[in-house]
Amino acid sequence: MGIYAERILPRCINRFMDAPDFERLRKRALRRAYGRVLELGFGSGLNLPFYPSAVESVTAVDPALLGRRLAADRIAACSFPVTFTDLAAHKAGSRIEAPDGSFDTVVTTWTLCTVPDAVQALRELRRVLKRDGLYLFVEHGRAPTGGVAFFQDVLTPIQKWIAGGCHLNRRIDTLIAGCFRFERLHRFYIPGPRVGTYMYLGEAR
Repeated sequence: MGIYAERILPRCINRFMDAPDFERLRKRALRRAYGRVLELGFGSGLNLPFYPSAVESVTAVDPALLGRRLAADRIAACSFPVTFTDLAAHKAGSRIEAPDGSFDTVVTTWTLCTVPDAVQALRELRRVLKRDGLYLFVEHGRAPTGGVAFFQDVLTPIQKWIAGGCHLNRRIDTLIAGCFRFERLHRFYIPGPRVGTYMYLGEAR
């Protein structure tokens, strides 16, 4: 990771994503979190204030070390412990350093757009989630309208370069359905340029 990805981009994301529209979506997405939680794409801890009292602990996964420092005050304000775990190299791809079936809830918020291998990431979430556990997510991705989707395809190479690998055009519902069964799925636009504001919010098991 270069200077931009290590030192500049995490600060930009922390500032941009700490906005009322995103706060409302975090609160809505995380209200059913409980027990031991694993959050993939922890960033600077912007989700922490929105976890309900049923959460016992949060295990965070994120390669950006600056994000952990930016999260320090939010972590200190939590009523539950927050720890970090890493991704380990594995023959099948990156692997979360956690045993099978060890979490009650797994969470991603605006993460599947950026992980290099979204399928492998979801397989890992499935692996570490208990059999009766819950996957909570809010993501942005491919829009249903042809004109918007066309521009998402055109702009994704530029977006990946400036936003740390973020894809505008991933079919989030299709990706999740490959590993989980939806219990609730809402798809909608939020205010802003439509190429980046089509949201997928829901729960799966």
